[in-house]
Amino acid sequence: MHRIGLIVYPGFQVLGLAMCATFELANSAADEPVYSIVLVSEHGGMVQTSAGFAVETKPFDPCSFDTLLVMGDNLIRPPSKGLVDFLRHASQGTRRLGSICTGAIALAEAGLLDGRRATTHWCHAASLQRAFPKVKVEEDRIFINDGNIWTAAGMSACVDLALALVEIDLGAEVARRVARQLVVYHRRAGGQSQFSVMLELQPRTDRIQAALTYAKQNLKSDLSVEELANAANLSPRQFSRVFNAETGQSPAKAIESLRVEAARLMMETGRHSIDVVATETGFGDRERMRRAFLRAFGQPPQVIQRANRG
Repeated sequence: MHRIGLIVYPGFQVLGLAMCATFELANSAADEPVYSIVLVSEHGGMVQTSAGFAVETKPFDPCSFDTLLVMGDNLIRPPSKGLVDFLRHASQGTRRLGSICTGAIALAEAGLLDGRRATTHWCHAASLQRAFPKVKVEEDRIFINDGNIWTAAGMSACVDLALALVEIDLGAEVARRVARQLVVYHRRAGGQSQFSVMLELQPRTDRIQAALTYAKQNLKSDLSVEELANAANLSPRQFSRVFNAETGQSPAKAIESLRVEAARLMMETGRHSIDVVATETGFGDRERMRRAFLRAFGQPPQVIQRANRG
């Protein structure tokens, strides 16, 4: 049985406990108790969450865990000496070590991220890099696996990390079944961006939202203003005016952003050629996609593709 230890401390971000449901459902999907979950803290006993309620924990015991995951925090707080010492000792016998959000700071303080790729919540990535220059921080990643060390972005990324661990332990089919039970996307790829174009655009009305949803589902189409206006049930002139007012962007710019996001995801989750990606995401040809990638990332698609395959 895989014994999972979730390391908590006063004020830890409560959403991290969602990982417990992932491992619990994996037990059901596998038809046998594969995982046991234990909340651990430096001194044991009751530990208060970021939401104000407390949870019962066991004291540190490095010899009894297959996987140890340090929970994150809403703020950056220096880890205690006891936690850092525990992680250093545990790293010698624990199969997997990982972190959610600012939990990466504890791993870095213990020296476990030196020379490794790692991520954290995007708003704390710069601070992590400044404090620990030996860490190769990648701020725009859902999670990263480097050797036996796993680091994840904040908040809901804990579920993506847990699903990735389940997939490695029990296979893709069990992970898919768990994801369906959780009512989430199967599993966002580790390299997928922490940001979403749809979220950043933030349309206020259902009509503009409907047009964007239509565009995302039909990227291979021309997606002219007339086509989008029809999806929004507005005249082309009215659609352009309302779209700009609600999103702060022109329809053409927003569609390019959706295509760039989809193209990058294709390169991160498969081994498609540049030409296939350009065709499937509506760019039509690789040169048009190259120009869009340069505007969005300052790099051509080939560079990003090589980075994900390396």
